[in-house]
Amino acid sequence: MNYNFFMDEIKELQTLINNAKKIVFFGGAGVSTESGIPDFRSEKGLYKLKSKYGVPYETILSHDYYENNTLTFFKFYREFMINTTAQPNQAHKYLAKLEKRKDLWIITQNIDGLHQLAGSKNIIELHGSIHRNYCEKCMKLYSLDEILKKDIIPKCDKCGGIIKPDVVLYQEPLDERVITKAIIKIQEADLLIVAGTSLNVFPAAGLINYFFGNNIVLINKDKLNITKKIKLQINKPIGELFSSLN
Repeated sequence: MNYNFFMDEIKELQTLINNAKKIVFFGGAGVSTESGIPDFRSEKGLYKLKSKYGVPYETILSHDYYENNTLTFFKFYREFMINTTAQPNQAHKYLAKLEKRKDLWIITQNIDGLHQLAGSKNIIELHGSIHRNYCEKCMKLYSLDEILKKDIIPKCDKCGGIIKPDVVLYQEPLDERVITKAIIKIQEADLLIVAGTSLNVFPAAGLINYFFGNNIVLINKDKLNITKKIKLQINKPIGELFSSLN
């Protein structure tokens, strides 16, 4: 990318942020790749890896597979979905800093909890979090640390039920209350920053259709083609870009 052109994009993005009254940051897996957490659909993503379990990893993350192959699901989940050493990158840190001076909400498809770790408060987690777990029988809640101390298939110490991660699997609906809150925040915003997502996974990808403002910014390593009118598109790693902003 031409350096001078990139600097012009940074200046334009900074101006949009400075002038915005209400900002929504809508982020996908690409937000956390610079923290060492792989995405799913890129050339080096999780779904492109050869499966160790005889079925595609995408299949393992389905409700049916969880129900019918619970042990394998949890082996996969512990190995690939839980990362206890990942730390917030420049994107997470910038957003936490920005929230202190702007009306900013983060809508994330990620389940890693890195936005919270960076210090952000206004977060809507569309697909849940690895840090929340619950017994499917009695609904007792468990932290991630408690789960990691249990057997591969974690069992509730109160009733013996299986403890399920509070994450949305394929074939499972998103929480209507979470979706409604996300829609309201997007409708209220005058700047929507969409970053690190292919916008291929619905219903989450359809949320941008509820934005009725003029300023949509796309930030992604690869160029995206969407039907909504875009104010600015920057094809650059998100953390690297945000480290240049004030």
